[in-house]
Amino acid sequence: MLFALNGEMQNIERILKDGAQSAATIEQIIQMEIGEWRNSDKMKWMSVGDRYYRNKTDIMDRERTAIGASGAKEIVGNLANNKLPNAFVRKLVDQKVGYLLGKPMSIQTKPDAYQKALNNIFDKAMLRRLQSAGKAAVNNGISWWFVYYDEEGELSFKLMDSLEIIPLWRDEAHTLLDAVIRDYEVVVYEGLKRTVVRKIEWWDTHGVRRYINGGAGLIPDVEVGDVGAHFTALTEGKEQPLNWERVPFIAWKYNEEEQSLVEIIKQLVDDYDRNKSDNSNNLEDLPDSIYVVKNYGGTKASEFRKNIATYRTAFVESDGGVDTIGLQINTEALKTHQEQNRKDIYEFGRGVDTQAANFGSAPSGVALRFLYSDLDLDASMIETEFQASLEQLRWFIDTHLYNSTGVDYSGEDVSFIFNRDMPVDESAIISDIKNSVGILSDETLVAQHPYVTDVQAELERIKKQKDEALDQADTYGGIGGTPDAGTGNESKSK
Repeated sequence: MLFALNGEMQNIERILKDGAQSAATIEQIIQMEIGEWRNSDKMKWMSVGDRYYRNKTDIMDRERTAIGASGAKEIVGNLANNKLPNAFVRKLVDQKVGYLLGKPMSIQTKPDAYQKALNNIFDKAMLRRLQSAGKAAVNNGISWWFVYYDEEGELSFKLMDSLEIIPLWRDEAHTLLDAVIRDYEVVVYEGLKRTVVRKIEWWDTHGVRRYINGGAGLIPDVEVGDVGAHFTALTEGKEQPLNWERVPFIAWKYNEEEQSLVEIIKQLVDDYDRNKSDNSNNLEDLPDSIYVVKNYGGTKASEFRKNIATYRTAFVESDGGVDTIGLQINTEALKTHQEQNRKDIYEFGRGVDTQAANFGSAPSGVALRFLYSDLDLDASMIETEFQASLEQLRWFIDTHLYNSTGVDYSGEDVSFIFNRDMPVDESAIISDIKNSVGILSDETLVAQHPYVTDVQAELERIKKQKDEALDQADTYGGIGGTPDAGTGNESKSK
């Protein structure tokens, strides 16, 4: 038994040794990952998401065709070719981002110093950056922030192009990063020559490696530094390279599957664009109906159509004639199809169609929440993913605060509250808040009030107002209220 165990151990050691000797280098891993990424469906859908958000849908590339003499379809130039893109993707993306991130996010924690530090970091620029991350996440399925220190030594975050980032995840749930590859292009000038250079970066917990993609493979980028740390810090007047304990990238996901919105509704949007454009083409081609010329063969068809277009006249022989065959458009069927298509886009895109018949009836209360139920469901799923991202973001913030102040806030409870921007029945909400006084805390009630944008600032104003009222009450209470105030009763008692 002991011999078998020893043999087993020797076999394991041999496998590990052979694996270590044949292990791929970082450069080989980079090339394999980039090759797979550039041919992946995920990257293609990211490009489609960005394009459709800019309303550059597939209809813009369509050409009008007809069956030619050979029997194959040929591009024709004498027929209408209207291209009518409909910006459903843009509206749905903006609707989701505006609903969840349109209002400033509230941050609640106990230590005043920590609260102040977080408020300073989550300024207006930071909240705008968060909106941009949300928009990119819905368009691409996932968006990325890069954590760095700016030239003034301030902790900063930069929104990256999702198509440039190739994550190497440690786990199947995609929560922990082993490394990140960044593949991007820069424009350089060599004299008067403009050249596009493709650069590659490998980020892990040990720092960053930089390469230039040359014809023979990856070349170390010695111009900016082929190997570097995450950042540098001044220690006793000297710059010291330092690394985070984590890869300095934060993922913001639209959903757990990292699937973009356009992947779900693209076919519906294309069908809507196609039918709308075809209908517009038919309306434009309608005056050019098909002409039936009887007993008249002296003129070529092209000349005959030119006479019709130019002179509005047809020349026929004595027993000839000209009839037209009009184009019949089934407007009712088209209308029904497009209406259903539009409903499906908002149904599966989880949005609110502001042109819906029930939207114009000014719903309130339960009806309003029902109308926004799909959008609210999608926002809840986005919020779940973003809460996890905010925890990763907080790790970098807490580490930065500990390094700069020596105070460890990592054990403190922090609540990131998303203030959703849904049309509400304000009077009903205010009434509910009044009925909840004494049951819920003032902070919770203030956070739910429709007129409040900054919860902490409002709480401070309330406290100041109460203190001033208390001081005023004490002042009025001191007039004539003391035993030696010289009242008439005091004189009679003598």
